[in-house]
Formats: sequence, structure tokens, C-alpha cells
Amino acid sequence: MNDSTTIVMGIIAMLLPVIAGRLVWRHFDQYCGRNDEAYQDTLPYFLKKIGTTALTAFVILWIGISLTFNLAPQ
Repeated sequence: MNDSTTIVMGIIAMLLPVIAGRLVWRHFDQYCGRNDEAYQDTLPYFLKKIGTTALTAFVILWIGISLTFNLAPQ
């Protein structure tokens, strides 16, 4: 794998967590919101939403960067 492929894979590995985090943030209410507006306005719900989004984005970033640099030329 050449340098330009490594750069492209690195860019994709950095952008993919942003997209995935946005999707998790947007659809979190459907999965864990219980269709209760009063519950969705509480601090514990908001912290769960932030935590889930950050954890998802970090894991995807970690996997993407690991794959990018493990496949890079030695």
C-alpha cells in the first residue's frame, strides 16, 4: 500500500466516527427514549446520550486508525 492510500484511509478513518456519532445522536431517542418527553429532558438521559455517542465514535476511530496503520507499508 502506498502513501496516498494511507492518507486516504486515514481521512476516512477520521470522518467515519463523525458520521457514525451523528447517526447515534440522532437515533438515540428512538432506541432509548421510551417515547417520554419528560424523561428525555433529564440530565441522566442526556449524559447517557453523550456517553453512547462518544463511545461509539471513539471505538470506530480506534478501529479505523488501527486498520490504517496496520496496513501501512513498513
